[in-house]
Amino acid sequence: MKLPASASSAFAPGAAGQIEIQIDVPVEARGIALVCHPHPLFGGTNTNKVVTTLSRTLRELGFAALRPNFRGVGKSEGQHDHGEGETEDMLAVLDWARTQWGAGLPLILGGFSFGAYVQTRLAAHLAATGTTPRHLILVGMAAGMTEGVGGGSSRHYKTPAIPENIPALIIHGEMDDTVSLTNVLDWARPQKLPVIVVPGADHFFHGRLGLIRNLVRSNVGPAGENAEN
Repeated sequence: MKLPASASSAFAPGAAGQIEIQIDVPVEARGIALVCHPHPLFGGTNTNKVVTTLSRTLRELGFAALRPNFRGVGKSEGQHDHGEGETEDMLAVLDWARTQWGAGLPLILGGFSFGAYVQTRLAAHLAATGTTPRHLILVGMAAGMTEGVGGGSSRHYKTPAIPENIPALIIHGEMDDTVSLTNVLDWARPQKLPVIVVPGADHFFHGRLGLIRNLVRSNVGPAGENAEN
């Protein structure tokens, strides 16, 4: 589907009401990417810099890149549901996206922090129903016990394992004081998953967005290459 390369907005129906979506649209969409933002109770929105960096990089690679707002954020309806309802909503967004660009296009799932946690849940659901994403991109992923952000309380994440045969680009900051690098390594170790550690980076990757962009470009590749689903 050919459209001008630009950003647009849309709404998709969800179980708790409408879901607000920003879309980074390539000239020709050869794949679909879904990118999820950090924790909505601590300021996370679809305009987060890490999220927009992922989305715009994926657009450059030929994906129609969708950045939904989770429940209760912006114009998305409903209330925060600790990952349960958010996973259900992301399934609804994917269904909507496939009506716009086609059901047979390759799919990328990306997320930052809480958004990465939701994407592991979504990947597990999709794999169980016979739909395999081409790639996962997990940045600053929430796993294990996290430190409170912005005066919030600590939270514990039981992050699911990534289903077999789904390549994963996992990026974490060495100095992350929200989700410790140890937590992510403890989650990745039994799965034998590599983790790219960015020396000196904090949870929000200040001053490192260009590095994230380059890592996505070199590890994911254009939408038209190696599409298996």
